[in-house]
Formats: sequence, structure tokens, C-alpha cells
Amino acid sequence: MSNALSLRSFTLGQSTPCVWRLAICPPRRWIASDHVVPNHQHALFSTARKTVLSGIQPTGIPHLGNYLGALQQWVRIQDEATADTDLLYSVVDLHAMTISYHPDQLRLWKRQTLAALLAVGLKPDRATHVPVGHDQAQHLEFARENAKNFNVAHGRFFAEPQMVTSPTKRIMSLKEPRLKMSKSHEDPRSRIMLNDSPHDIQAKIRAALTDSVDGVSFNPAERPGVSNLLTLKAHMDGGQRSEEQIAEESQGLSMRAFKDEVTRTIIRGIREIKEKYEYFVDDAQRYHLQEVAALGNEKARLKAEETMVQVRRLTGIDPI
Repeated sequence: MSNALSLRSFTLGQSTPCVWRLAICPPRRWIASDHVVPNHQHALFSTARKTVLSGIQPTGIPHLGNYLGALQQWVRIQDEATADTDLLYSVVDLHAMTISYHPDQLRLWKRQTLAALLAVGLKPDRATHVPVGHDQAQHLEFARENAKNFNVAHGRFFAEPQMVTSPTKRIMSLKEPRLKMSKSHEDPRSRIMLNDSPHDIQAKIRAALTDSVDGVSFNPAERPGVSNLLTLKAHMDGGQRSEEQIAEESQGLSMRAFKDEVTRTIIRGIREIKEKYEYFVDDAQRYHLQEVAALGNEKARLKAEETMVQVRRLTGIDPI
């Protein structure tokens, strides 16, 4: 299994063409048949390899919600991947153009995001399944519809992509715990960034909105703030205990003492990620990031062209 990072547009294996860019991607192993089947039923046979994709918008350094909601799952499934699975991880820079930005800012965001992907444990030499959030289901359905329509018109070619959903719960805002943690929130204390200092993490957790009810209990409907902190602790502590179990163990703690426990867990959980991020994003590593991206760029270009050669042949727009 092998991955790389790309700076150009690519096509996802036998799924729909993509305009997402900056991708960690492996070489595809598809075998095209030279036999022409009557009535436009051209054949393309796969070696039963899986090709999967997930992307993150380059808005700079990811926050804890990005990590627990997606990136941690990417790493986990990467490490559990079988040999017949290929991967495309992507930093969707064209998607970032939907908001107001400066070109230099976008370049920085892409660099920070790429450094963060390497810091959390993604390896350019591995391949995997990739989880997709439920809020992306409509995009996958659109890809499936395109693949289906193409196959009806030109014969079986594109595999219809399947969604692998992430089991991780959503991480909520520290200041408005009924809202998802997001960089768009006006209060920076609403989110914990992967490069936050221990002092910043402590300050943000202590300022997190909870309630005046005594004790610690997991009840997202009635105690969303406390429940969100329990979810954070549960996931950052290795996921070995449920929120309810941690709440039971935290009985007798004041809210301040409980928040300090959550703080220590988060600091411990992201310490290595923070150190690796600061290493990769340093100017001294700029050439390394460029080298990784350039290698993936070429692999992605070749991967996309393999697919487009077949698409042009099937649709009759190949050279005469």
C-alpha cells in the first residue's frame, strides 16, 4: 500500500471525477480490457481493490472537533487497513475558495493543514478505508447518481461509491454546547486547536459553559455543556470508558476539579500531535512538505489520466 500527496485535481479511482486537490493517494490497480463488447458494453475489470476518499477543507490548524470527528478515525482505519484497499486523503483547496480569502492566506492554510495531517499520524506510505460524516451523505449520493448514469449510458465502468460512517460523536462548542465546534464561531474560546498551549487549553476548559447543577452527569439534552466535556474526556482518554462511566467516577468532584481533570486529559492526549505539528510546519521542513506534495501530485495526475483515457474511449471523445 502506498500513498502520496497531490497538488492537482484527480479522479477517484473508479468513482466520480474530483476537483479536490492536495491529496494523499495510492496508485490504482485497475485492469482495462482490450476486448470491445457489442452495443457499447465496454468492459473494465478491477482486481477487487477498494479505492476510498475523504477530504478536509484547508482552513488552517484543525481543532479538537476535526481531530475527534474525522482525523483520529482516518488514522485508526489506516492502521487497520487490509492490503486490498487504496486511499485518497485530500485537502480540498478549491472548496476553500468559497469564502473570502487572500492567496497568501490560502497557501498558509494548506501548509498548516498538510502539516497537521502528518502530525496526527497519517502516513504517505499507507492505504485505508476512510470514514465519511453523515453531513456529507448528500455529496456521496450525488457521486453515486453520476456513476450510475454513466454506467447506464456507456456500460459498467464506475463503481458506485459506498459511505463508511465514522462512529465518533460530534464535539460541541465550549461556549454554546448545542452547536458543533467550529472555527466560524466568533469566540476563539469555543474551540481547542491542536497546537494550543497547556495554558490556553486550561483557560478554555475553565471558561467552558456548563450549568449550576451539582455533580457530574451525562445528559446531553439537559446538561449539554457538562456532557460535552465528558465526551471530550472519553475520547481523549482512549475511548475505553463511556461518558456515563466517567461521570460515575467523577462523582464528588466540584465542577472546577472536573474541568481540571478534562484539561489534563486533553493536554496529555494532544501533546505528541502538537510537537509533531510544530516540527512539520516549521520553515525548516517546508522543503519536506513540498516534496511530499510533489510526489503525490504526479501520482494523482497519472491516476486521473488512467481513468480519463478509459472515459474518453467509452464516450467516443478519444483521439481519432
